Amino acid sequence: MMSESGAVLPWLVIRQDDNGNHYRVGRYATRDEAQKIADSLDTRGHQQLYWVERVGQPAT
Repeated sequence: MMSESGAVLPWLVIRQDDNGNHYRVGRYATRDEAQKIADSLDTRGHQQLYWVERVGQPAT
């Protein structure tokens, strides 16, 4: 999938809130980059859950 800049950004960081709603936080070029963001957000102490998934391949 292409972004507006033309770069391929196949990795998503997803957030689940307290009510079970899912939101896309951002798109990233590599899994490692996305995981670093998810880990950073997770360590802030909020009650939300963050995870990484590839575009077109939802987490199981």
